[in-house]
Amino acid sequence: MQNNKPYIIGITGGSASGKTRLLQELLNGFNEREVCLISQDNYYKNIQEQPVDNNGVHNFDTPDSIDAAAFARDLKTVREGGIVKRKEYTYNNSQKEPSFLEFAPAPIIVVEGIFVFYHQNISEQLDLKIFIDAEEHIKLKRRIIRDSEERGYDLDDVLYRYEAHVYPTYEQYIAPFKNSADLVVPNNIDYKKGLKVINDHLQMVLKKSKE
Repeated sequence: MQNNKPYIIGITGGSASGKTRLLQELLNGFNEREVCLISQDNYYKNIQEQPVDNNGVHNFDTPDSIDAAAFARDLKTVREGGIVKRKEYTYNNSQKEPSFLEFAPAPIIVVEGIFVFYHQNISEQLDLKIFIDAEEHIKLKRRIIRDSEERGYDLDDVLYRYEAHVYPTYEQYIAPFKNSADLVVPNNIDYKKGLKVINDHLQMVLKKSKE
């Protein structure tokens, strides 16, 4: 007899810790009927609602930048067997055409984002908490490359945001949850061992869901 209650895992870590790349490899081992991914990246508020720092720069790296209520509501909907449709968030990149996403029920739901442990209405729905960890200089290098290639930010902008927004946010809203995670995956060089542990665990969860 199948168990219809989905297993929900949350994956967090500092900006550019490698969450997205690990997730891509993890999800390659499953199909869309087995795992549903709901990413915080698609729940940023409109630019007009984003907090602004003392220099007038929009700060996308605070818990207030996320529509946590919508995120939690959609997670609950999928958890209870509903389907959610949402427009992709493109980080104000005018060169990228947003796609329309569909989150459908699955035995395993993966929730990913830097604040998924911080926002209680999301964290309380998680069955397993995974923290991806990396040293600051490595995360900064990755962020420079990513924000330049994917979001069109110049170097000065990336460095300013990292010093004024990203690092303080990590220290205040993300790092404190590391010690309460069920699994910490180091990702300074690679995450292969951690990825195998997660994959093996989810395969076991999937097998049990079909019994």
